[in-house]
Amino acid sequence: MEFSAAYLPEGQLLTTARNREYTATLQGLEKAMETGAIIEGTVILCDANMDLHVDFPALSGVRGIIPRCEAVWSRDGEPPKDIAILTRVGKAVACKVTGVEYNEETGTTVYLSRRLAQAECAANYLDGLCPGDVLRAKVTHLESFGAFVDLGCGVPSLLSVDGISISRISHPRDRLYNGQLIWCVVKSIDRETGRIFVSTRELLGTWEQNAARFTPGQTVAGIVRSVEDYGVFVELAPNLAGLAEVRDCDREAVHSLVGRTAAVFIKSIIPERMKVKLVLIDAYKGEPVPLPRLHYFIRGDEVSHIDRWVYSPSGAKKRVETVFGENEKC
Repeated sequence: MEFSAAYLPEGQLLTTARNREYTATLQGLEKAMETGAIIEGTVILCDANMDLHVDFPALSGVRGIIPRCEAVWSRDGEPPKDIAILTRVGKAVACKVTGVEYNEETGTTVYLSRRLAQAECAANYLDGLCPGDVLRAKVTHLESFGAFVDLGCGVPSLLSVDGISISRISHPRDRLYNGQLIWCVVKSIDRETGRIFVSTRELLGTWEQNAARFTPGQTVAGIVRSVEDYGVFVELAPNLAGLAEVRDCDREAVHSLVGRTAAVFIKSIIPERMKVKLVLIDAYKGEPVPLPRLHYFIRGDEVSHIDRWVYSPSGAKKRVETVFGENEKC
């Protein structure tokens, strides 16, 4: 997945020709300082002072330093928490060059600021976003309640677990992994704090779009997501699940298969009820499930904004939709 926005999630700029041009020589770093360019390097160490040491592989005898106070940007100006600094070790960081100090004995030190890069990203890019804008992001951390994603230069946003897909999952790791590049849509913005909340389910297709990929009579692989008294919910795609009947004698065995693969026969597809009826064929030899491939029906490189998304088919008794920015003007 390639992104063309000016402010990329951290790590996406690291291997580009532009970044190599700035970080391959001292003259390049000085030019980055003069022009205010955002560059990237990899953090190799956090010292006892909580300063980050950044490596520029092409430059021997040159060390990059991000002082503790320059490691993380905050709208309210609060000092960064230690964990926010420590977790950058081994990862790429976006930063600006703020100074170059030459010393014959200790070598050259390049002073960097991640805080300034993030502040510029917020002012020039993130603050201009509106609910419904489709953009790129990078998964940085998974929690039971959702995933934190990098919208640009390491500035975080929350993708709640219920916004990951229509099909219910028990934990974001059922769908996502750290370092994954995804498309997302701005769900809401807290204008007082500047916090941005995003969603992905609106980009993964409507019921009809997903159901059109299947035909009654097919036997397909799915993921057992939950076992209820009235049947087993099997995920066919991130935004489509079907219900399979289970015999009483099989119910106890099926409970142990939640999160595993299963072969299911598609008995019928009923748009007006948004139902896919399934028959469990082989739910006892399934292997541990790999992460499902996210098939985007809406991508940010094709559609930059959506005002409304309707999941339900026309004529369906139940209406599932998302209206973006209904009470907000941008």
